[in-house]
Amino acid sequence: MLAQLRQYKHEEVQFDDNRTTGESQTEDTVNPNAEDYFGTDMDDLDIETWDTVEYEGDPIQRRALTIDGVTAVSVPDDSLEEDESALPGHTIQIRTAGDIETIANAEIVEIQDEQP
Repeated sequence: MLAQLRQYKHEEVQFDDNRTTGESQTEDTVNPNAEDYFGTDMDDLDIETWDTVEYEGDPIQRRALTIDGVTAVSVPDDSLEEDESALPGHTIQIRTAGDIETIANAEIVEIQDEQP
């Protein structure tokens, strides 16, 4: 199966001399144009890409995950309890052949069976 998820984390603040404490980073500071910054297009780079989005009035980061070869997806009972992280999503366990990966603060977008 093919699993598509969204994972969230708190914004990683980078302090500099041009901002005061508590001032939010702008989108162009957090996500500069890749071609200007790296000299190449983001699709040509093999890296994790996090987008800054707003959640309950605060900036957080979100990324899309696609995992191939999934044999099972589960949401443990303890991840459904109230979480103090103030982030969307739950802990999701992804099982592949011989491996279990736990992804915190994630939401399931779609699960596809490649061979129904």
